[in-house]
Amino acid sequence: MSKRSAGIGLIGLVIVSFLFAGCNDSTKTSTPAPVAEVPSSSPQAAPSPLNEFEEALRFVRNGQYTYVWVVSRKDGKPLNADDGNFLRKNAPQVVDWAKADSELRKFVGGTNFNLEEANLEELKKRFVMEDYSNR
Repeated sequence: MSKRSAGIGLIGLVIVSFLFAGCNDSTKTSTPAPVAEVPSSSPQAAPSPLNEFEEALRFVRNGQYTYVWVVSRKDGKPLNADDGNFLRKNAPQVVDWAKADSELRKFVGGTNFNLEEANLEELKKRFVMEDYSNR
C-alpha cells in the first residue's frame, strides 16, 4: 500500500469519526416542537354547585357509613331542641349529623349500625325517616 493511499484512508477515517461524533453529541439539548392547542368543539360545562341537601349528603357519605338516613318532622316544621334530644336518646348509634337545609327541616345522619335492629319504628312514629344508604 502506498503512503498516499494510506494517508487518504486515514483522513477518511478521521472525517467519518467527526461525523459520527457530531451526530451523537449528548451535550446538545433538544427543544420539543410546540404543540398547538386544539379548541374543543363543544365547551365543557362546569358542574353545578351542590345545594345544601346534596352537600350534607356528600359530607355524610364521605364518612364511609353503611347507613345514611335523612330525618325530617312529619309536620314539615324545623327540628327543635326536643327533636334533637329525642334523636340522641333513640338513635345514639348515629355518629354524624349534618343539617340539610338552612331552615333546619332536614338532617342527614350516618351510622354503621342498622337502626332497624334498634329503635327505627320508634323514630318513624315521630319523624319521616328516609333511607339513603344505597342511593
